[in-house]
Amino acid sequence: MATTISGPRVLLKQLRETMAEPLASQDRLDKIVGLIAGNMHADVCSFYVLRDDNALELFANRGFKPEAVHSTTLRLGEGLVGLIAKQAEPLSLDNAPAHPAFAYRPETGEEAFQAFLGVPVLRAGQTLGVLVVQNRDAHVYGEDEIEAMLTTATLLAEMMSTADFDALIKPGQDIDLRRPRQFIGNGFSDGVALGQVVLHDPRVVVTNFVAEDTEVELERLSEALDRMRLSIDQMLSHGDMQSFSDHREILESYRMFANDRGWVDRLREAIDNGLTAEAAVERVQNDTRARMMRSTDPYIKDRLHDLDDLANRLLRVLTGDGSGVGKKDLPDNAILVARNMGPADLLEYDRTRLRAVVLEEGAAISHVAIVAKSLGLVAVGQAENIVSLSENGDDIIVDGQAGTVYLRPTPDMIQVYVDKVRLGAKRRAHYLELKDKPAITRDGVEVTLLHNSGIVADLPMLQDTGAAGVGLFRTELQFMIASRLPRLREQVELYSEAIRLTEGKPIVFRLLDIGGDKVIPYLRYEAEENPAMGFRSLRLALDRQGLLRIQIRALLQAANGGPMKILVPMVTDAWEFRQTRLVVNRELERMKNAGQPVPSKLELGAMIEVPSLLWELDQVLPEADFVSIGSNDLVMFLTAADRGNKRVAKAYDPIALPRLRALKHIVDMARRYNVPLTMCGELAGKTVEALALLAIGMTKLSMSPPSIGPIKEMILGLELQPIRNSVSSALLEGASGPGIRELLLDWAERQGLVI
Repeated sequence: MATTISGPRVLLKQLRETMAEPLASQDRLDKIVGLIAGNMHADVCSFYVLRDDNALELFANRGFKPEAVHSTTLRLGEGLVGLIAKQAEPLSLDNAPAHPAFAYRPETGEEAFQAFLGVPVLRAGQTLGVLVVQNRDAHVYGEDEIEAMLTTATLLAEMMSTADFDALIKPGQDIDLRRPRQFIGNGFSDGVALGQVVLHDPRVVVTNFVAEDTEVELERLSEALDRMRLSIDQMLSHGDMQSFSDHREILESYRMFANDRGWVDRLREAIDNGLTAEAAVERVQNDTRARMMRSTDPYIKDRLHDLDDLANRLLRVLTGDGSGVGKKDLPDNAILVARNMGPADLLEYDRTRLRAVVLEEGAAISHVAIVAKSLGLVAVGQAENIVSLSENGDDIIVDGQAGTVYLRPTPDMIQVYVDKVRLGAKRRAHYLELKDKPAITRDGVEVTLLHNSGIVADLPMLQDTGAAGVGLFRTELQFMIASRLPRLREQVELYSEAIRLTEGKPIVFRLLDIGGDKVIPYLRYEAEENPAMGFRSLRLALDRQGLLRIQIRALLQAANGGPMKILVPMVTDAWEFRQTRLVVNRELERMKNAGQPVPSKLELGAMIEVPSLLWELDQVLPEADFVSIGSNDLVMFLTAADRGNKRVAKAYDPIALPRLRALKHIVDMARRYNVPLTMCGELAGKTVEALALLAIGMTKLSMSPPSIGPIKEMILGLELQPIRNSVSSALLEGASGPGIRELLLDWAERQGLVI
C-alpha cells in the first residue's frame, strides 16, 4: 500500500504546538511519535537516542509493545537503526527483513514489517539519534517522504538540546548530546587551565524553526544570499585582497560555495517543507557536515571549515546576529576556542580574564601560539572538531603539557585538575623564589636567561622571572595588529615604552620581519608559490627602504641618548647585512645633523636563520656586534619541513645530530670571532632542547617568560661538563651512538634533573 503524507508543514506546526504544551518529557515524546506516524500513515514510528556508550536506546514508539521503550537497545552499527546512526544517512527499504543488516528484536512484538524509512537526527554533523517509520506492506518511500522525515528530525534535534531528558535516561547512562568529550591535540605551552568556553566565532543559535509563510522565508533567503555574496565580492575587491593571500583563497572558496546551485536548491527545498530560512540553513549544513566528516578524502575534509563558516555567515545575515561574546566582556576564567586566529585577534581580548587558547588548527611556533605563551596563557592546537562540539559557557579543561582538552569534564576529572592547578601554583611560587638566584650550574657555568617578547604587556614579567633582559623584541606584532601602517611617532612611543618597562636591562629590537606567514593586511603582496622562501623579512625591507628607514629612525629616537641594540632578521648573504648597516649609518648621520641625541652605544646584530649564512659566517661575524639564532626558521629550512604543516612539523627532531651539528658550527664560529651569541628561537624554552644547547657551548638563551623558571631550575641542578663531553663525542661518532635526545634524557635521570 502506498502511503501519502498530509504535508510536512502541517506536521511541523503540530510538533511546535506539542512542544509548547505543559507535558512531561515522556508524554511529549509519545505524542510526537504518534503525530509522525499519523502524518506518514505509518504502522510504526520509533525514536532512538544514541547514548555515550554507543548504544541506541528506544526512547519513544507508536506501534510496538509499550514495555519495549527504554528496554530495547542496539549497538552503533547493529541493525538498520545502528547502520543509519553510524553512516549518518537516510535509509529507505521496501523489504527491510531482507537487508543484511536487519536485526529483529522479539521483545518489541515487532511483526515482519516490510517498508522501512529511517533518518539520522543530527546536530553539528554529529548523530544524536534515529527516527524511523515502518509499514506492514511493501512500499518504497519517495524523496518527498525522506525530505519530510529529515525536516522533522531537525526539530527533534532542537528539542533534544532544550528539553529536559534527564528523567528519561537510565541511571548511569547518558545520551550523546552533551556528554564529556576529550580531544588529543598538540600542546603549545605548559600549564593547566580550567574555565568556560568562549567561542572566537560563535555559531548563531537558531530559535525559530517552523515557518509561518514559506513565500516570506524564500524571499528572506534570497535577500540574505544576495547580501552575503555582495559582502564577499566587496572584500575580494578590497585593495589588500588583490594579490594572493590565505585570506583571499578562503574568500574565493566562500564565493564558490555561495554560488553553488545545488546548495541553494537544498535550502529552498527545506523551506518548502516548512522550515524557516535559518532553520533550513542549519538543516542543510547538518546533513552536509555529517557526510563530509565521514569522508576519507582530505580535500573534502579541508572544505568542511569553509562550508561551516559560510553557513554561519549566512545565518548572521538572516538573524542580524553579528556580535557573539564581547571581547572585553568575558567570564573571569575564559578559555578561547577557535578554528584558527592571528595574534591581532588574540590581543583584542581582555587578557586579565583569559586563561587559555584552544585551536583546531595552528602550529606550536605559529605567531598566535608565540603570543599566547608570551601572555602566560595555556595553549593547545590541532584539537580536531572542537569548535562544532562546543558552546559558549561549556566547562573545559586545557592541559598544555599533555596537549589534551576536556570539554564538559566529569566532576572527578575536574577534581583531578583542580589538584594539578594547586600543584602548578606551588611550582610557580617555587620559580618565584628562584628569580633572584643567578643561573649558574653546579660546576660553575653561568647562563644568561632572557625574554622573548613582542608586546609591552608582558615586559613587566621581567620582575617576576628575574630574567637578565629581553633577547628578542618582535617589532612586527605592532604592524600586524594595526589597521594601517604605524606612523613614526607611534613606533617611537612603543619602543620608548618597551625601554622604560625593562628598567635599564638590555633589550634587543628585531627589525620588521613580515611576509611569508606574517601577513600585514594593509600591505599589497603578489602571489608566491612558496611564501616562506619568497619576498619577506629583510628582502622586503631592503626593497622598500622607506619602511626600513622609518623603523630605524624610530628605534634610534626611542633610545633617547641611551644604548640601542638592533637585530637584523633573515640575513641570507653578507651584503644584506652591510646594506642594512649603511641605512643605519645614514640615519645616525641625519640625527647628528639635526642636533638630535644619538644612542650612547649602538649595536647591530645579525640573525642566523637561513642555512646559506652558515658558510658566510667568516664575512658576517667580523662586522656584527652580536648574533642570534632563530631556530624556528633555521630548523624548517634545514629539514625542508614547513613548520606550519601539522603533517610534517613533528617529523624531525630539532636537536638530532644533523641540526645540532649546524648549531655547534655557529657556536664555534662565534667563539672564534669573540662575538656574543644568543639562541632566541623556541628551542631555548624547552628543557631537553635547552640542555642540548648548553651542551654544545651556548650560554645565552632567550625564551617566552613562563619558560624561565623551569629552565633555571634545570640549570641550578646541572653538572654541565660531563654532558658536554658526552654530546661532543656523540657529534663526532655520528649515528653509531645513541640519539642525542635519548642521551640527554639519560643524563637528566642520572643527575636528577626536572625536565
